[in-house]
Amino acid sequence: MGRAFEYRKATKMKRWGNMARVFTKLGKQITIAVREAGSDPNGNPRLRMLMQQAKKENMPKENVERAIKKAFSKDEGNYKEINYEGYGPHGIAIFVETATDNNMRTVANVRSYFTKAGGSLGTSGCLQFLFDHKCVFSIVPKEGVELEELELELIDFGVEELEQDEEGNIVFYGDFQSYSAIQKYLEDNGFDINSAEFERIPNDYKTVTEEQRAAIQKLLDRIEEDEDVQNVYHNMAAEEE
Repeated sequence: MGRAFEYRKATKMKRWGNMARVFTKLGKQITIAVREAGSDPNGNPRLRMLMQQAKKENMPKENVERAIKKAFSKDEGNYKEINYEGYGPHGIAIFVETATDNNMRTVANVRSYFTKAGGSLGTSGCLQFLFDHKCVFSIVPKEGVELEELELELIDFGVEELEQDEEGNIVFYGDFQSYSAIQKYLEDNGFDINSAEFERIPNDYKTVTEEQRAAIQKLLDRIEEDEDVQNVYHNMAAEEE
């Protein structure tokens, strides 16, 4: 089992939180996707995937339509995706992805979370070497298609590792740039996609004590509670079972 799957097992953050937060985050992503490549899902792979994700999360259709309309509204804030990088307590690296219409507000908030926890917000790009940017897909197994056969097919499209999770779904990851090619292959071949996300996978993990973990987790939770925050990644090792 490779780093991607170790990471997914190790990550116990409440990134999506409750249903309201799921809808808010998906809504922002849909608005950004429409502004970047238009409102036609057929010509906008990212939007197409987000709409599928919204459907699986039982996000009301009117919420999706509202998010699309926001992309064309002059009265709505212009969301931008901005990343923040820094170190939390005990030297844990933390990478924060946000979608915000007010960068001054967001950076002030994120900096205060780090500072109050005894950490520090770094400069943009300071943690790039610690995390690999990957696309991660989860799909429903297809009758008559063996895992080894599928893996051999997907290698040509940028997939680096494939595994079946505890629920029986097939999970695999590839380079960030391979997202569209992988998505197209899956759609063209009739696979049911559960999710398709971008994740930042640590190159290495740092072991901490139980007391240190509690302090770090408190900071992670505080960051994730911010409405502008989309995802939070870190290199804290998982608790030993």
